[in-house]
Amino acid sequence: MNDTHTPRPEPPEFVDLAPKVRPKPKTYSAFKDIMSVVFVLLAAGALSIALIAFVSQSYQVDGPSMESTLQNNDRLIVWKVPRTWAMITGHQYVPSRGDIIIFSQNNLAQFGQADVKQLVKRVIGLPGDRVVVTNGAITIYNQAHPHGFNPDKTLPYGQNHTFPYTAGNLDVTLNSHQIFVCGDNRTDSLDSRSFGPVEVSSVVGKLVLRVFPFDTFKSF
Repeated sequence: MNDTHTPRPEPPEFVDLAPKVRPKPKTYSAFKDIMSVVFVLLAAGALSIALIAFVSQSYQVDGPSMESTLQNNDRLIVWKVPRTWAMITGHQYVPSRGDIIIFSQNNLAQFGQADVKQLVKRVIGLPGDRVVVTNGAITIYNQAHPHGFNPDKTLPYGQNHTFPYTAGNLDVTLNSHQIFVCGDNRTDSLDSRSFGPVEVSSVVGKLVLRVFPFDTFKSF
């Protein structure tokens, strides 16, 4: 009997058929990270600009023209969505009577101001109204009130505010694209009594919040 040793077959050699993935250079990875950060910053900046232009914006009161409703240096939030929606739909945005608005006004150099400035005032007259200022008061005439009414005494904004003597002597009828604005501090306000009616296209937005000083936080 022959004692023979049968050799075991060698296991087949493992062949890795998966594609080889080379590690990306560190410079490429760093560049990708930088571009991601740049994209996020640009997107955040674009979003911020869009919000300011079309949604809301913060303003600071400069001067006493809206006292005692607003004080110098008050911080405000102005809502722009109604104006933006009007632009999208092709309509004009007309604020409500009694609203406090921000608008752009030009030709102010003759009054010792910057020629173009954004102002904060209260809407008194609406398109189509006849506005009469005489004997220290404002009277509005329109189809609904042919005999006239004093908005300072009949609208809600006047219930908690005593308006001083409204100086001036004028009689103006607003066209379909104009409003008449006044400061609440009638004795120290540059408004439509001086520079005339305001075009509705120049309205920036409506005051909705006073956020500073914190102890005077208020919605409008």
